[in-house]
Amino acid sequence: MSRAFWLLLLGLALTTIAGTFDLAPLYVPGVGFGALALLTPLWVELAARRVRVTRELPAVRVVEQEPVELRLRVSAGALPLPLPAVTIEDPLLELPLRLPAGGRSRAFTVVARFPRRGRHRIAPPALVLRDPFELVRRAVRERGEDDELLVLPRTSAIAFARRREGDGRAAGAATLLGAAATDVDGIRRYREGTPAGRIHWPALAARQELMERRLRVTENVRPLVVLDVRGAPNRDALDAAVRAAASLTLALAREGGCGLLLPGERRPSTIGAELGAWPAAHVRLALVEAGESTPGPALGGVGLRRGPLLYVSARRLDRLPPAAQAIARGPASLVVPGRLQGRESLFAVAGCHGYAQASGRRPGSAADARVKANGPSAGGAR
Repeated sequence: MSRAFWLLLLGLALTTIAGTFDLAPLYVPGVGFGALALLTPLWVELAARRVRVTRELPAVRVVEQEPVELRLRVSAGALPLPLPAVTIEDPLLELPLRLPAGGRSRAFTVVARFPRRGRHRIAPPALVLRDPFELVRRAVRERGEDDELLVLPRTSAIAFARRREGDGRAAGAATLLGAAATDVDGIRRYREGTPAGRIHWPALAARQELMERRLRVTENVRPLVVLDVRGAPNRDALDAAVRAAASLTLALAREGGCGLLLPGERRPSTIGAELGAWPAAHVRLALVEAGESTPGPALGGVGLRRGPLLYVSARRLDRLPPAAQAIARGPASLVVPGRLQGRESLFAVAGCHGYAQASGRRPGSAADARVKANGPSAGGAR
C-alpha cells in the first residue's frame, strides 16, 4: 500500500478521535492529512497524463568514445499546475536525472559517449513523477519506436618502431608505404620525415614555404588491408582488430590509397587519397561481427597485387595463413591484438601490434605465371 493510503487512514483516525472525544485541535491535522492524501495522487496522476519527454539526437552516426550532445526536454503541456518532482530515466544517462518540483517545462543538454561500435537501438526515455512528500510514485514511459544509432570504430595514429632506415623514416613506415608510387599528383605541405627527393624546391623558392610532391600509387601496387575475425576469443579482441584495420586503412589511404578486404566481401574495395570511399568503408567496419558462420576473407578475389599486405587477425596467430602467404608478393605484415612473445613488432595501433612476415612468392615467379594464365583461384583464407 502507498504512503498516501496510510496518511489517509491517519487523517481519518485523527478526525474520528476529535469527534469522539470533542478534541477540536485534532480536526486541523486530521483534515489536512486527509486532504493531502486525496489531492496529492490526483495532482501526480493529472501531471502524468500531460507531461511529455523528448530526446533529440544530433546525428545517426557517431564515433566510439567521442562526446555526443543530446537534448532532453520535459514539457507539461496544458497542465494548469506546476510539475511535481520528475526523474528522467534514459539509457544514455549514467544516472537518472532528477528535476525539482515546480515549473512547467525544462530542457537539458547531456553529453553521452558510446564505448562499443556497432548498431545500437535506444529505448525511448521514461519519466518517474513523485510529489514533494514522496507519497505517490508514477512511472510514465514514452511510446514510440526506438532510436537507432550507428557507432563507428575509432581510429588512432600508428606508433612505429624507433629503428631508422637510410631515408630517415621509421622502419615500420617504410614497410607500410613500400608500394611504389609512380606518378606525381600535385603538391602539398611538407610533412616531417618525407625524403628529400620528394621536396618541391620551386615551390620553396616561390612561396618561401616547404612543400612536397604528392605521388599517385598505381592500382596493382596499392597496400591491401585484410581483416579476418574468425576465432576471435572475445569482444575486446574483435573490436581491437576492427579498430586496427580502420586505422591502417585511413592512414594508408591518406598516403595515396589502399585496398580493404572485409569478411564476406568477394573483392577488395579501393579507398583513394581523396577519401571519397572512406565513409562507406567505415560503416562496413562498424558492422563487422564474429561468429561460427563468419566467413574468412576471400583472398581468391584479390588478384595480382604487388603492394604491401597487412593481414589483421582478431585471433593471435604466429604467422600468416597459407592463403595469405600465397598472395603476398611484396612486404607483408601480420597484425594481431596484444603482443607476440619473443617477437619484435614493427608498429602498434589500436591495441594491436604488427609483425613482419616473409612473402609467399616473388614477382615474376612461376607461381605468378600460372596465376596470370589461369586467373586467381576462388575461396577464402584457410
